Amino acid sequence: MIETKADLIVSLVQKHKVLDVERVAKEVGIPPQKVEAICSVLEKGGVVDLIYSLNISEKPKVQFRLLPMEPPSPDDGASKGKIISSYTFVADGVPASVVVSDTEKEKFYTITLVEFGTATKIFLDLIRDEMLRQMPVNAQLDVSDVEKAAKVRKDFQGQIKTYISQFSFGKETEDLLVGVLLHKLFGLGEIELLDQDDWLEEIIINNAKSPVGVYHRKFGWLKSNLYMPDEESIFNFASQIGRRAGRQIATLTPILDARYESGDRVCATLSPISAHGNTITIRRFARNPWTVGNLVGDPGYSMTPEMAGMLWQAIHYEMNIIIAGGTASGKTTALNALAAFIPTNQRIVTIEDTREIVLPAYQWNWVPLLTRNANAEGLGEVTMLDLMVTALRMRPDRIVLGEMRRQSEAEVLFEAMHTGHSVISTLHADTAMQALRRLTSPPINLPPSDLDAVHLLVVQYRDRRRNIRRTLEIAELVGGQSEADLTTNSIYRWRPRTDSFDMVGEPNKYLKEINLHTGMTKDEIYQDISNRAIIIKWLIKNKMNDIESVGRIMALYYSKPNEILEIAKSDMSRKKQQ
Repeated sequence: MIETKADLIVSLVQKHKVLDVERVAKEVGIPPQKVEAICSVLEKGGVVDLIYSLNISEKPKVQFRLLPMEPPSPDDGASKGKIISSYTFVADGVPASVVVSDTEKEKFYTITLVEFGTATKIFLDLIRDEMLRQMPVNAQLDVSDVEKAAKVRKDFQGQIKTYISQFSFGKETEDLLVGVLLHKLFGLGEIELLDQDDWLEEIIINNAKSPVGVYHRKFGWLKSNLYMPDEESIFNFASQIGRRAGRQIATLTPILDARYESGDRVCATLSPISAHGNTITIRRFARNPWTVGNLVGDPGYSMTPEMAGMLWQAIHYEMNIIIAGGTASGKTTALNALAAFIPTNQRIVTIEDTREIVLPAYQWNWVPLLTRNANAEGLGEVTMLDLMVTALRMRPDRIVLGEMRRQSEAEVLFEAMHTGHSVISTLHADTAMQALRRLTSPPINLPPSDLDAVHLLVVQYRDRRRNIRRTLEIAELVGGQSEADLTTNSIYRWRPRTDSFDMVGEPNKYLKEINLHTGMTKDEIYQDISNRAIIIKWLIKNKMNDIESVGRIMALYYSKPNEILEIAKSDMSRKKQQ
């Protein structure tokens, strides 16, 4: 329980019933005018009365009103079952602690929130209402652009801080109150705290009767200890998100698909479309995107250093790669990690529905493009096809496509491959053969002769039973001009029984392509892959897993490859001896 000056003032006045403002100021330790300012706010909430005498020489007094104190709330922070993980994080100055527990039947996510005294709660509600009346009109405008939203949020945070500072609560308390008010005014209240837990990938609200659910990177789906007050609160949150994205959700338009200002993807539905109540699903944009170090090492372990080395080599020498997999199998995570391998002297254009790809600062020649839905009048839509055609006019060296879905998009993408652009894209398919069938069947329906431009298929797989993600296989497309002749050649494959990776075939087409463009022999190609694997192991060993660290090493490698390799070999050898 955190008590502020407001609680101390109310507690003091409650004890004495009536007190001079100056005495209260002396007891609490702040100037009388600050006490008067706090009490004037609390007076609006019916907590105290400020009494001003007709005699101007007499100091104002504070009188306590009979205020029903809230009964202590049940301990929702108590964890259930065996504790399997715990950690803390801070969201905009507001601390939160998390406990993940297991009852053998199901797992729970318990978040402990900051608890305030009754007077402070009332004070915050009154301040929130006052600031809502003063909120500038532009705070409700479209801030779906991530950078613009960050600026609006920062400006609004400054306004709250200026307002709170007049009460002299002290810096630590003021920072905490500013964060809480920011979540109430510009965010989603308690849900805003969940949205800043970097271990969470999804936040779901199914209705007001069910607990808020989360998808944890390590533990999968969990029930939280948070509940929405009622269905109207869920609707209000959805409307708030919709307004900021320039969209509307109402009885006539009961489905909302929008981007939140943080870059998160939000889907909301209203009853009776969703029969059990109003829903909100937030797919969180990765604040700290995974790199090759996370994929190969902790926490991913989804491929071996040799597999990653081969993919790095493929990216370096401008091979075209399609990353396939089911929903939440790690396609975009792998795409983001592989994109960091692109050399610094190349122009990159990324095309996405939702801003998920994050590249290191060294890749300065990067243009991120985002699709846009039509407005309420059906105008202003910008499709993926529009962006792909636009991208080809930007003289890109690399095109990174979030997801290939339609024939028109695939035709433009494969035309880009045939005209010398290096392409990386994702596709929904569970195996390499299924990816091949999807590419040659409706709705994509490409002619088999076009698929010769694809050099590698990387298939991601999510094992829901064990809550792990693995690279199921790396394969190449081989065959002739007809669909009957077209097949896949698996190079690496994951073995689920032993959770290990095996090289199951030789990459014939891949070796020929590398040889054609570099002149390297087969042995030299394999040695190059081995050298890259050593650098990746070195990155992991030295915990250089963040996007900027990987970016710096890639920039150095492309300018001085032999030196970086020798540093990695020397360091790894020294650590083995130790």
